[in-house]
Amino acid sequence: MADTKNFRIRKKLQLAVSNSMEKIGMSGFDSSNFDVVPIDIDISGLNPIFDGFKVVHITDIHLGQWISIERLKGVINLVNQQNPDVVAITGDFVSYAIDHLIDDLTDCLSILKPKYASVAVLGNHDHWLGEDKIRKSLKDSKIIDISNDVYTLKKKSAELHFAGVDSVMLNKDRLDIVMDKLPDSEPAILLAHEPDFADISSTTGRFSLQLSGHSHGGQFLIPGIGTFIRGSQFLKYPVGKYNVGNMIQYTNRGLGTNIFWIRINCAPEITVFNLKSQKED
Repeated sequence: MADTKNFRIRKKLQLAVSNSMEKIGMSGFDSSNFDVVPIDIDISGLNPIFDGFKVVHITDIHLGQWISIERLKGVINLVNQQNPDVVAITGDFVSYAIDHLIDDLTDCLSILKPKYASVAVLGNHDHWLGEDKIRKSLKDSKIIDISNDVYTLKKKSAELHFAGVDSVMLNKDRLDIVMDKLPDSEPAILLAHEPDFADISSTTGRFSLQLSGHSHGGQFLIPGIGTFIRGSQFLKYPVGKYNVGNMIQYTNRGLGTNIFWIRINCAPEITVFNLKSQKED
């Protein structure tokens, strides 16, 4: 767990601001603050039985910063309204405080109602604050932790694999373990908190799509240009859709914020991926 002076200052700031926002009634949920972004994705080799399969992706909740408990419940209700087959979450469930939030996090995540499963990986903040607490919350919420692991979903004789790597920023990723566990056939989707990992994962030729967060979309977007805010592990792929080799990388703008509770032209995002099997000629 992080215990630096800077981290403790940020924790105090987070608690002070969140308490103030709650007291003045500015922590409520408003669906108009969130973008639900539908995206069709062609998946090579996807069995037609999975055509139209819906994966709803959220990331960077950072509960206790701008995302209050009330807002998170509203977001999860929005996710459920998309009728997801699978919900994918790519880490940073918390920011700088955890103990007074962990039970509420579990309660909120338990509301998720995908048709088949919810899968998740951890982010750097989750490790800083206590990975064991986050993993227990996921387990209690019936969310499958696929950090350095693989979950295979089966429909009749067809399969769709969901793989995940743990935090790349903190050197917790073990793609070698993932590749050993991943079957050689049928399409695979990778969850990786940090988007720039796409440069590595794409070289395997095994993943059709990588889902990431971490950058918050930069929190500031200039129309026609994008974000000028880039940092560790989101220098190349800070926001949106990219083609990396034969793999699609998608960086979700996230739900929460960093220490600066402000977004400009960069609304929090719920991404709805509609998987399409490629029709044979």
